[in-house]
Amino acid sequence: MSTAPAVPPQAATEPMYRILLIEDDQGDALLVEELLLDTGLRFELTTRTTLADARLDLAAGPVDCVLLDLHLPDVSGIDAVAAVKALAPHTAVIVLTGLSESHAGTDAMAAGAQDYLVKGKVEADLLHRTVRYAVYRSKTERAGAEAQAARLRAEENARLERGLLPRPILDTSTVRVTSRYLPGTAMALLGGDFLDVVEGDDGLLHAVVGDVSGHGPDAAALGVCLRIAWRSLVLAGHRGGDLLHLMERILIAERGDQHLFATCTLLTVDQKNGTATLHLAGHHEPLLTTEEGTREVTAAHGVALGLVPGLRCWPPTVVPLPPAGALTVYTDGLTEGHNGAKAERLGVEGLLALIDDLPPGDPAVLVDLLIKESHALNAGRHSDDIAVLRLDWGGHPR
Repeated sequence: MSTAPAVPPQAATEPMYRILLIEDDQGDALLVEELLLDTGLRFELTTRTTLADARLDLAAGPVDCVLLDLHLPDVSGIDAVAAVKALAPHTAVIVLTGLSESHAGTDAMAAGAQDYLVKGKVEADLLHRTVRYAVYRSKTERAGAEAQAARLRAEENARLERGLLPRPILDTSTVRVTSRYLPGTAMALLGGDFLDVVEGDDGLLHAVVGDVSGHGPDAAALGVCLRIAWRSLVLAGHRGGDLLHLMERILIAERGDQHLFATCTLLTVDQKNGTATLHLAGHHEPLLTTEEGTREVTAAHGVALGLVPGLRCWPPTVVPLPPAGALTVYTDGLTEGHNGAKAERLGVEGLLALIDDLPPGDPAVLVDLLIKESHALNAGRHSDDIAVLRLDWGGHPR
């Protein structure tokens, strides 16, 4: 086994090729190294005599190109190509075949190799072109695969977002609804935050904002399930603790053995009587905005759904509403980020301070500014998903 250092006198702007040669014949290995020196490529060459010896190099990476003999002591033929591609799926593989193996090269390319060379018929110029093109094709294939994965993830996010953020059902209500949802990290799959707004046959406006524990497709799927269940149950006439009990039963049935739970806020706005009824299931209080400013609503707390099945502890809180105002319900992703350079989290106090500093304006613009400012304070550090629902009535209080 040997490792040759980077060579030789080409311009530093030329790419450096990290090449792994897997060849058990010392004479053939020496010939390949001499040919590489004649190609003019800048390269680092590592030579191994068996696939077992090469595994650590492939696992440690990065390797740009593998020159692979098809007849190794521990693996041979197409199996050798498959083994290398399994260990390093995005690395270019060039197969070295014998003069009598007329179909081995094409078979190897069908198995995933980028190209093949016939021993005894390789010159420096041919090796130069083959290595460069094989690495280029491998990088192009990887970029295409990543782009396809990004498209599939975007499509999946769009489907989940439609389930997590449906269009409100509003018939006669004059309440203006503003909703936003942002995943915690760029390109991340949407998590389990969900929200919905429905005007019932009773003329009341019903809203929910919830957060399923965990992240990823399982939490998102459960969030969609709970959101659809909430809408269906509200339209069927279920309210308050009875509604939460049925949602908890559905959560337990759908979560399987993952032991996920969900927090949520149920909100019922009665514009005629000027009240809002709250049920908090492990969720924090909403914010009430009036002409005097914004404050956190004081409300009774209940247990999160699925945390203590059967407890059914969700006391209601009735909040008087001003003629004009706004209620904002959100998930904790909005407050758990860092408060600038300070060590502590933003928290509710920091969120209220941000709101006080916002200029008067359209509710949608204010919600977007609030999320933007909280992200700026968090300075790109990892945060949870953010769901925000704002309900405005009677004109804009600020």
